[in-house]
Formats: sequence, structure tokens, C-alpha cells
Amino acid sequence: MSLTSILSAGAIENAIKDCQAPDSFCYKKFFQLCGLSSKTPKEIKDVFQILDEDNSGFIEESELKYFLQRFVPGARTLTEAEMKSFISAADEDSDGRIGADEFQTMVLS
Repeated sequence: MSLTSILSAGAIENAIKDCQAPDSFCYKKFFQLCGLSSKTPKEIKDVFQILDEDNSGFIEESELKYFLQRFVPGARTLTEAEMKSFISAADEDSDGRIGADEFQTMVLS
């Protein structure tokens, strides 16, 4: 399964273009622009599984750094500040990583 089987390539491209500058990534705007925030809970879980590269059931900081590249190869990496902001916004149980339910809550918020 690929992200483009769930989200349109054009929407993904627009979302990536919007956050090209370092420290310009806003997860809410990104999820809206790529169309993820209007998907079903099942589709959001499918996207989570694609982003969870090591299949641990969590998106850790090491995976988050390359978050944008999972959507478009060659996209920039997230900055330290963007990663910390992303994790703190989603990490409801304060374990330093994002679980599938936390990701879904974040996307739909």
C-alpha cells in the first residue's frame, strides 16, 4: 500500500510545497492540504502504518525526522523544533512517541 492509494498525488505535492522552508511545518495545515483530515479512521490508520517504518506500532522521533520524505522522496527533513512540536501535540501519554490512536486523534482534531 502506498500513500497515493489513499491521498491524491496533487494534494500531497501542495502540502509539501506549503512547508518547504525550515520551521514552516504545521501538522494541522499539512493534514488538511494533503486531504488526510477528511479521510476515514481506517484510512488514517493505514497512513499511520505506512509512516511507522519499523512496524513498532509507534512513530518515533527518528521516523518523524523523515516524515515529509515518506510523502515525497527528496522533501526536506523536519527540524528538531518541528519534531518536538509534532510529538508534544500528539503524545497524550507522554512516552515520547506517537501511537496509532494518538495519530488518529491528532489528524481529526
